[in-house]
Amino acid sequence: MKGLDRALSVAPSAAEDIDECARPNNCSHKCTNTDGNYTCTCPKGYHGDGRKDGERCTASQFPLMKIIIGVGIGVTVLFVATSWLYLVLKQRKLIKLREKFFRENGGFILRQKLSGQQGNPDMAKIFTDEELKKATNNFEESTVVGKGGFGTVYRGILADNREVAIKKSISVDQNQIEQFINEVVVLSQINHRNVVKLLGCCLENRVPLLVYEFISNGTVFDCMHNQRNASALSWELRLRIAAETAGALSYLHSAASVPIIHRDVKTTNMLLDANYTAKLSDFGASRLVPLDETQLSTMVQGTLGYLDPEYLRTNQLTEKSDVYSFGVVLAELLTGKKALSFDRPEEERSLAAHFLTRVKEGKLFEILERHIVNEGNEEQVMEVARLAKRCLNLKGDERPSMKEVAMELEGLHMMNMHAWAVVNAEETEFLLTREESNASNNGDGVTASSAGIDSMKDNLLVSVGGGR
Repeated sequence: MKGLDRALSVAPSAAEDIDECARPNNCSHKCTNTDGNYTCTCPKGYHGDGRKDGERCTASQFPLMKIIIGVGIGVTVLFVATSWLYLVLKQRKLIKLREKFFRENGGFILRQKLSGQQGNPDMAKIFTDEELKKATNNFEESTVVGKGGFGTVYRGILADNREVAIKKSISVDQNQIEQFINEVVVLSQINHRNVVKLLGCCLENRVPLLVYEFISNGTVFDCMHNQRNASALSWELRLRIAAETAGALSYLHSAASVPIIHRDVKTTNMLLDANYTAKLSDFGASRLVPLDETQLSTMVQGTLGYLDPEYLRTNQLTEKSDVYSFGVVLAELLTGKKALSFDRPEEERSLAAHFLTRVKEGKLFEILERHIVNEGNEEQVMEVARLAKRCLNLKGDERPSMKEVAMELEGLHMMNMHAWAVVNAEETEFLLTREESNASNNGDGVTASSAGIDSMKDNLLVSVGGGR
C-alpha cells in the first residue's frame, strides 16, 4: 500500500508543466511559455531575438515608413482622382454654360440665318470662346487697345494670322437679341472701303463679343488731340477724312440693303489705317431702319457733344441725327477743338454752339486751327464751314442728307487734289523752261515737251472747272 501511494504522488509531478515565463528568464520584452521551455519575441513594431543576452528588441523604422509612404500614395491618388473629377465636372458645367449663353444670345437664330449664305465670302463667322481666348492670350491686359463706358477692345491674332479687334461690351439687352442678330448679319455683308469690316461674333459668353478687322493707326480723335500727332493731320488729309467718312455714312443710309443709322458718329469712332484712310467703326449703338417705318427710340443713345438736339427732344431717330453729329465732326476737324470740354469757358463748352456763334459773327478764322489757316485754301475752308453750319441746323428737315454732304466734300477734295496737281505742273514747266534756255535749241524735241505740259495744264484746269 505504501508503494502505491508513493507512485500516485510522483506521477502528477512528472506530468505537470512548469511556466518558465513566470520565473526569472532571459527575455527582454515578451516571453512565451512552451512545453518544457520558453521563447523570447519582440512586440509589434520591433525586431531582434528578444533575449537579454542577445540582440534584444529594437524599434523597427521600416514598417512606419511603409505606412507613411502608403498613406502618402493613397492621399495622392485620392487628390488626383478628386481633381480630375472636379475638372471634368467643371468642364461639363462650362460647356453647358456656353451652350446656355449661345442659346440666349441667339446663336441658333444666327446659325440658321447664315446657313443660307454658304459660300459667301462676306458671311459672318461664329467664333468659339476658345478661339478668341487663344487669340488674345486669355484676354490678357497687354492686349487691350481701348476701354470706355461701352466696354473693352482687345487686339488679337487668329489662328490664320489675321489681326483682329475684339470688342467685349459691358452689357446687352436680352429683349433685343433678335435685333442684334439681324445687325450682325447685315453689318457683316457691308463691304465698303471706309467702313471697318465686321468679321463675326462669339455668343458663348454672357455678353456677345464682336470681331472686327484691326485698324492700325488709331482714331482721328487721338491724332487730332495728341499734340505730337496733331500737325500730322494736314488740311488735305482732314478734307479727305471728312469726304471718306461722309461717303461711308451716305452708303449706310441709302446704298446698304437695309438703311443703317450709326447713331454715334464721332472722331473716336473714325479710325485711320496705315495709309491714313478713314474707317467708320463701332456700330454698337446703330439701328437698322425698315424702309416703311420711323425709328422711335425708347432710350437716347450717343455721346454728349455730338447728340442731335432734335433727337434729344423728340426721341425720334432719323438719318438726319447722323448728319448733325457729322456736322460736329466737321467743326472739330476745322478747329482742332474737342466736341465738349468743361475746361473751356461756359459759352465755349459745346463746340457746335460756339462754332455757330463765331460763324454768325463772321469770326470763324479766330477759332480755326492755326496750321489749317496757313495750309488751307481759304475758299475751301469757308465751303466746309458753311457745310458744317447746314449740318448743325437745329431742324432736321433743314439739314442736307449725307449723300449731299458726301458729294460736296468729294468735290472739294477733288478740287484740292487738282489744285495741287496744277501747281506741280506749273513748277515742272518752269524747270523745263530754264533747261530749254540753257541748252542748245533742238527744235521739235523742246516744242513737244512744252506742248505736252500745256496740254496737261489745260486738262487739269478743265477738271477744276468741272469740280466747281
